[in-house]
Formats: sequence, C-alpha cells, structure tokens
Amino acid sequence: MNFIKSKYLIILIFFINGCSSVPSNTSNSCSIFDERYLWYKHAKKSEKKWGTPVYLQLAIIKMESGFDWLAKPPRKKLFKIFPYKRPSSSFGYSQAVKGTWKQYKTETGNKFATRTRFKDSVDFIGWYTTKTEKILKVSKTDAFKQYIAYHEGWGNYKNYKSNNKVINLAKRVEKQSNIYKKQLSDCKNSLSTNKYIVF
Repeated sequence: MNFIKSKYLIILIFFINGCSSVPSNTSNSCSIFDERYLWYKHAKKSEKKWGTPVYLQLAIIKMESGFDWLAKPPRKKLFKIFPYKRPSSSFGYSQAVKGTWKQYKTETGNKFATRTRFKDSVDFIGWYTTKTEKILKVSKTDAFKQYIAYHEGWGNYKNYKSNNKVINLAKRVEKQSNIYKKQLSDCKNSLSTNKYIVF
C-alpha cells in the first residue's frame, strides 16, 4: 500500500508542477516562454511586484539550476570514491538554501511556497534581489553584482573581489542576462498577447 501511495504522490507532484521538464532551449528566453507560457506570466508578475527584470530572473535560474526543478548540488566524495553529503541544502529552480527560503516565506507570508515551483522561485528571486538592493545598494539592473550577492550571500558580498571563481560566474550571468534582455525585446509583443486563458 505504501508503494502505491508513493507512486500516486509522485504523479500528483508532476501534475501540480505541470511542465516540469527542462525547456529545450534554455539559452533563448523567447523559446523558453514559447514552451512555458505560464512561466512568462509568473516572471512578469514578479517583475511588477519587486521590480526585478525578467531577464535577470532567468539568468539567475539558468546559472543556478539550468531550469531543472529538482536540481541539487552534487554530493561530495568520501576518499574521492564514495558519495557523501551535499555541500549545501540548495534545491529547485532558484537553488535557495533552506534557511533563506524559510526567511523568504516568513517575510512574504507565502507559507505554502515550494522551491520546485517556478512561480515561487521567481518570486523568491524578486524578494532576494530587492533585499540586495536595500542592504548593499546594488541596482537590479546590475546583473553582475546582483548575482555575486545571490551566490555569496549579503554577509560575504564584500569579499568577492578575491574570488575569481565567483567573478567568472557573475560575468557569465551578466552576459546571459544581456542576451535574454535583447531576445525579450524582440518577442515582447507576441508574449504580451493574451493568447491563453489563465484560470
């Protein structure tokens, strides 16, 4: 019976998350939203609520999880052979850790938010980048510094200049953000057309 219940639970989770597979072309924002139109609605809602550009939301998600809703950091190896603990509790589209996700839910009142739901993930990114702007005075149009704060945390942000790995990641996010921005400007009109009924 427990096996049957677990089976139905997995099916239910897939149903709730809808199209949970990774979009076929994650390097193109227009292609992403063409496949996942509701994602566009959710990203635009987050942008309207928090002021965080859609292209920055997407660039962070691409870097963090590659749009994989079940993404987790790879396990460390014990004696370079045996799978061991994961380096952090990062999970889902946004790769938010448990503590920060809990803080987000408390501060926003979104108590049923889950890291495997795109809608909640982009709202989380909007919330996080807004706090970064307030705490560190980093503009939401500055993808480079916003990502550093996202990756390192507000407390460790000031030490990033000596961390070449993080700098290189942030440069990639900045580049992808600019690409997404240009792409979205090209398909903006078609995306803004209300071609689907949203219940």
